[in-house]
Amino acid sequence: MGSGRLEEFVRGRWLGTIPGRIRAYAVVSLAAVALLLTVLTMAIGNARDSVQTIGHDAGPQVVATGTLYFALSDMDAQVSNVLLSGRDHSLGIGYDETLRVYERRRAEADAAAVQAAQLASRDMDLRQTVQEVLQGLGRYEQLVGEAMLLDRQANHAPGEPPKQVVDAYRRATDLMRLELLPKAYNITLDSGAKVRQAYESKRSAVLSGRAWVAVTGVLALLLLVAGQIYLAQTFRRLLNPALVLATLATAVLTAVGAGLLSAQSGHIRTAKQDGFDSILALSRARAISHSAFADESRYLLDPGRADTYEQTYLDKSLSVFYPALGSKPVILENYYAGLDQQVGAYKPGGAAPFLGFFGDEARASSARGPEAKALVDTLRTYRVVLGNDRRMRALAAKGDRAGALGVRMGRTSNAIADFDAYDTSLSALTAVHQDVFDKAIKDADGGLRGWKVLPPLGAAVVALLVLAGVRPRLAEFR
Repeated sequence: MGSGRLEEFVRGRWLGTIPGRIRAYAVVSLAAVALLLTVLTMAIGNARDSVQTIGHDAGPQVVATGTLYFALSDMDAQVSNVLLSGRDHSLGIGYDETLRVYERRRAEADAAAVQAAQLASRDMDLRQTVQEVLQGLGRYEQLVGEAMLLDRQANHAPGEPPKQVVDAYRRATDLMRLELLPKAYNITLDSGAKVRQAYESKRSAVLSGRAWVAVTGVLALLLLVAGQIYLAQTFRRLLNPALVLATLATAVLTAVGAGLLSAQSGHIRTAKQDGFDSILALSRARAISHSAFADESRYLLDPGRADTYEQTYLDKSLSVFYPALGSKPVILENYYAGLDQQVGAYKPGGAAPFLGFFGDEARASSARGPEAKALVDTLRTYRVVLGNDRRMRALAAKGDRAGALGVRMGRTSNAIADFDAYDTSLSALTAVHQDVFDKAIKDADGGLRGWKVLPPLGAAVVALLVLAGVRPRLAEFR
């Protein structure tokens, strides 16, 4: 008897009976619902992973590693200010405050290096680079200590350090500029590239998952509708209430699931493109701006390298704001003129002929968004900073080093206050994008809340309704 039923099953004779076809329909429908559940669960898992990576793990850590470059460059800036001031401890922000800022930046650099090491994880090359930065930082502090000791012993007039002080500082700043800062910058670039790669793969997986949810959902709906038609024709009943509810539940689960994935894709894109990318770029602009501001001190501190520091100042300024100069040579005088003209003519949402970090920001910002006003304020204050630099170099070119020192250290100008205003504006612009990033991640987290339970619960309800719909029909054949 058992072997006869097995032979009947293998040959498919049971499909020739109405109960057999109903059972086959139930099995296939349940399989389609299970497939929908599997695809939806995987797609939501990918969405959750992408939010975790961009919003909570690697994304914020990469932004934090940008602090490493800033802290290191500002450490060297504070040292140059101390040595430039000589025995006049009232210049700039004051001797004691300058040393306090130096120590604060050192602590920030240590913390950022730890975060970079955590981000490196199994990347041995990145971990090695972080280790080299930490080791180099120790050597740098020793060289700085030597330069400051010689500076105190020399007790020189402001802007007139003796040769042994300049030579000691050269060894320190060369280590910082030529070794530590490039490595710190590469850490952020490499880490940012990994986040971008993770974003592309995860978002692609979410969009692919949305497509598969739609396909499997439609397949399940077609099977449920086909079953409705078959049962209605076979048993001469208009509707099967349980199967109608199963069909509606499947449609809702598919539509809501696909809609959720679309929304998550949008949140991830907003967090990455309007938040993370801009935050990272503007943090680089801030660090480079501080480094360029320090080049002004180095320009006055070390006349033997004045041309070198003037060129590095121009190079750094071009990375922040690169005006369209046409056929004009790229020199500081043309840079000043191009910046004045193009910043003055810039309107939010309009054409931005300039390049650099601020050029990218101008092309990405809207005409009326909060970032528009923040960008205008940043460009305006940056223009003032470059105007002060122009005045300082003009005095130095005339041989008036005392006048140039007075401009740079704020004795006869508002150069330090103007740079602080620029730094505040740039930080405010970054904060606008930080708010966009935070909101997008918050919305993404909120949208995913409860979706560990909803798909299996919805699939279970559909499965029970399918069984409830076919069971009475099978019972008629007993």
